[in-house]
Amino acid sequence: MKLQPTHRLRAIAVGAVAVSSALVLTACGSDDNTGGTNEGGSSKAASNIKCEGEGNLLASGSSAQKNAMDIWVRNYQAACEGVGINYKPTGSGAGIQEFLQGKTGFAGSDSALKEDEVEQSKKVCKDGQGINLPMVGGPVAVGYNLSGVDDLVLDAETLAKIFDSKITKWNDPAIKKLNPDADLPSTKIQAFHRSDESGTTDNFTEYLHAAAPDVWKYEPSKAWAGKGGQSADGSSGVATNVKNNDGAIGYFELSYATGNNIPTVDLDTGAGEPVEATVENATKAIAAGKVVGEGSDLAMELDYTTKAEGAYPIVLVTYEIVCDKGNNKETLDLTKSFLAYTASEDGQKALAEQGYAPIPDEIIAKVRTTIDSLS
Repeated sequence: MKLQPTHRLRAIAVGAVAVSSALVLTACGSDDNTGGTNEGGSSKAASNIKCEGEGNLLASGSSAQKNAMDIWVRNYQAACEGVGINYKPTGSGAGIQEFLQGKTGFAGSDSALKEDEVEQSKKVCKDGQGINLPMVGGPVAVGYNLSGVDDLVLDAETLAKIFDSKITKWNDPAIKKLNPDADLPSTKIQAFHRSDESGTTDNFTEYLHAAAPDVWKYEPSKAWAGKGGQSADGSSGVATNVKNNDGAIGYFELSYATGNNIPTVDLDTGAGEPVEATVENATKAIAAGKVVGEGSDLAMELDYTTKAEGAYPIVLVTYEIVCDKGNNKETLDLTKSFLAYTASEDGQKALAEQGYAPIPDEIIAKVRTTIDSLS
C-alpha cells in the first residue's frame, strides 16, 4: 500500500466530497488551557466499554488532541480497572518518532505519515506498516494581541508576509487595506511560531503554501521554515507569548484562544465576508475533505483554498497512528480496546458533550472496522 506523501496533501481544488458531519473539536489544546475537562457522561460511557488487555499502554504525540485524550483516558480507566493509558502531548513530530522507534503503542499526529515514515514503520510493524486513523479535528486560530484593536481581518498573503518577516509593523499598508476602519498602531509585529515539530505547524504552512503560493515559498512541514519571528514550545507556549506581548501574533488550536481570552483573526478568503475562526466555520471547510489513503489507511485530504461562504480554511485532522499488523503483542489487546472506545459511539459522544463534533458516520465506521482488524 502506498501512502500519499504529506506534501501532496495540501490545498488543491478538491471536488467537494460531502461528508455527513464535521471532524471538528473546540477544546483540542493541551496543558489545561481550557480550565477544566469533562466530568459528565463518564459512568454512562464506562458501562459500554469493552475492557481487554492488561498493563500499561504508552502513547504520545499531538498536543491538539490532549484534552480529548484526557476525556477518553479518564472514562476508559474508570471502566477498566488495573490498566493504565499514558498519553504524553509531546507534539506530532516527537510522537511519530517515538512510535517509529517502537517506544509507544500508537502516536497522535495532526498530519498523516509521509512516505519515508511509512517505510520506517515497517521495521516496527512486523509484516505490516503504520496507518492513519482520523479521530478528531478542528480549526487552527491565528491569535493576536494589539492594544486598541478588537477586530482584525487578514488574508493568506498578508499572513504569509507577516510570518516570513516581510511585514513588520501593524500599520503596514497591506494590513490597513484589509482594516480601513481600524486604528492600527505602528507597533512592531512579534510573530510567534512553534519551536517543536508540530502537525499544527504543518497544517498552518499547508494553508500558507496553498493559499499564498507566490509569497510562501517553503514546503509545508512540521518544522518551522519561515524567516525571523520568535519560537515557543507547544501551542501553550505560543499562546502564552501572544497573550503577554503587545503586538504579538501566533497560531494555535482554537481552544487556546478561547481558554486564554485571546482575540482571533478573521480570514479574508475571497468569500463575500471575512470568516471567523469557529467550530461551525471550520466544519464547512472540513466537509469538503476526502479520504485519500489506500486500503486500511484513512489519511484525509483537506481543501485549504476554499472560498465557500463561512468556511474557515485553516483546519487540521488529528490521527491515531498505529500498525495495521505487527503490533506489540503485550499491548495489542489494550490498544485495540482503547482505540475501539475512542472511535465508538460513546467515545465520540463524550467529545460532543463538551463541544466536539463526532467523526462522520461513513469515516468512523471504517475506523472501527480497521481497529478490529489490527493484529
